[in-house]
Amino acid sequence: MAGRISGGMAGALAVLLCASTALSVQAQGVIAPPPGDQPVAPQKPAADTINPAAPGVPASPTNALPRHKGPDSVADLAESLLDSVVNISTAQKVEDGASDEQTPQLKAPEGSPLQDFFNDLLKDGQGGEARKVESLGSGFVIDPSGVIVTNNHVIADADEITVNFADGSKLDAKLLGVDTKTDLAVLKVESKHPLKSVKFGDSEKIRIGDWVLAIGNPFGLGGSVSIGIVSARGRNINAGPYDNFIQTDAAINKGNSGGPLFDMNGDVVGINTAILSPTGGSIGLGFSIPSALAANVVTQLRDFGETRRGWLGIRLQEVTDEIGEGLGLQDAKGALVMGIVPGGPSDNGLLKIGDVITAFDGKPITSSRDLPRIVAETPVGKSVDIKLLRKATPTDPMQEQTVQITLGRLEDGEKLMSEAEGGAKPGDKAKPGEAATAPGALGMTFADMTDELRKQYKLAEGLAGVVITKVAPNSPAAEKGIEPGLVIKEVAQESVAKAKDVAEKLAKLKTDGRKNALLLLASASGELRVVIVPIQ
Repeated sequence: MAGRISGGMAGALAVLLCASTALSVQAQGVIAPPPGDQPVAPQKPAADTINPAAPGVPASPTNALPRHKGPDSVADLAESLLDSVVNISTAQKVEDGASDEQTPQLKAPEGSPLQDFFNDLLKDGQGGEARKVESLGSGFVIDPSGVIVTNNHVIADADEITVNFADGSKLDAKLLGVDTKTDLAVLKVESKHPLKSVKFGDSEKIRIGDWVLAIGNPFGLGGSVSIGIVSARGRNINAGPYDNFIQTDAAINKGNSGGPLFDMNGDVVGINTAILSPTGGSIGLGFSIPSALAANVVTQLRDFGETRRGWLGIRLQEVTDEIGEGLGLQDAKGALVMGIVPGGPSDNGLLKIGDVITAFDGKPITSSRDLPRIVAETPVGKSVDIKLLRKATPTDPMQEQTVQITLGRLEDGEKLMSEAEGGAKPGDKAKPGEAATAPGALGMTFADMTDELRKQYKLAEGLAGVVITKVAPNSPAAEKGIEPGLVIKEVAQESVAKAKDVAEKLAKLKTDGRKNALLLLASASGELRVVIVPIQ
């Protein structure tokens, strides 16, 4: 990609999730247009007053477009918040095995005082001795007792964490807990007096175009304030499983990571985490974790030192336009259930493979990306209603149903999911052994399941279906990523057990004039996915 996600002050933070991001606060208001009953000179309409119904024609006072501008000043707001925002510095001891000859010498112009700085920078790491690598970031106080929130990548692997306050004081911090999935960390300092704190606001209420304010530590310059607007919501930048970022054009740079994004009430609506930039500096594309996601995680880290997320125990697939058409859906929305984790909360027969989940606990599910985040934010042990679409028989239209599932804990279920997903990958060059084969269809050759094929492709014990043994290059199946060793479980939502069943069902689809074949495939380990293959 042309840009990169850039972050913190440490050199090691040239990773997708940046170590610095800037914040932005929502303005206290916009300047309202003049009252409608103010006199307007009809012979001299304002140059920027336009008639939307007839471009170029001066508008009357009743149809004039309103004029808006940004806040005159956010000085009072910024002044009230500065003391609650902190700079966070960390130090990590690393072994440096480079000798004096191996270490490049940094040279400043002759007579420059910077040469002393370069000498000090290199001195600690020469001769194979341990040296310190320092990093800078931002954070904010959420409790006067000394509880501080920042990004996990700001303090990751740190041996020392120091919190620097606006009045110049410094306190050592201890780590209460981290969450790598959302890149959040909670620290605790011991202060002799109550600290100035801020509270989380409701990020669900902010709108695109609202003013936001950021305070942080860009490039080590503490107490820096920037202002901008909410540019977008619900951004997915592939930083983690629960991406739902607020995008802002407020200036966010290296060192801003972990700092707060304020609304115009002075409440924290986001935590600055990443920027998209080809240079490493702000180009107006900053991303903040919304408070609706962060507040719950912070509470859990503060209270338990770990997260306790809800878990449904299913595997999902996106409902694409092709899959939606194959399922007979009017809209390609929802999350398609592709697997049930054995021993998980949903392993009770209420959810079935092929179900399309449309709502969870009263919240609509637009895509498969929405469901894991919403489930994770739901308390462990809660019994929730799940709305879904299901076919009673393969020929019936989808019908809406509601089932009730009691959530488990994700952290406890990750071991179960890991065990369920274990196993070898199918081979892509192995030749099929002798078996009852069927004529190729969609570019595939398939065979009945045998012990020989199970051993050849390292298929899991108990995995049933029809084994794909060959895939012709440039065929419809090959273009969809189908390869030898995969197992066909269903064709058009009808189970298949023999190679001849697959051939007959594919032939019938073609005879019926169907444009695509909906296949349910299993990997060697039994993991399922739906593939839509065009019928030629």
